[in-house]
Amino acid sequence: MSSYRDYKEKALQNPEVKEEYDALEPEYDIIQEMISARVDQNITQKELSARTGITQADISRIENGTRNPSLSMVKRLAEGLGMQLKLEFVPKSAESKFNQ
Repeated sequence: MSSYRDYKEKALQNPEVKEEYDALEPEYDIIQEMISARVDQNITQKELSARTGITQADISRIENGTRNPSLSMVKRLAEGLGMQLKLEFVPKSAESKFNQ
């Protein structure tokens, strides 16, 4: 995984890439949290689909970043994972834990 981190670090040195990455960071954070929670619980996309009523295809699209879920859909996913959705507004100066 260090090769990805090296690539990311190098790519983010480009101001245009960094600006675009920063603009998309909240979406990436949600996707990563959802995937991590599902994998940590050893739940397949199909199982999560059965728990939430959201199609497996839509779950796959969300995880791949090609589907932009509504807030109510994200809440259903959290519920299906046995979790509570928490939405925060933080100062822009605060660093995200995914920037590392």
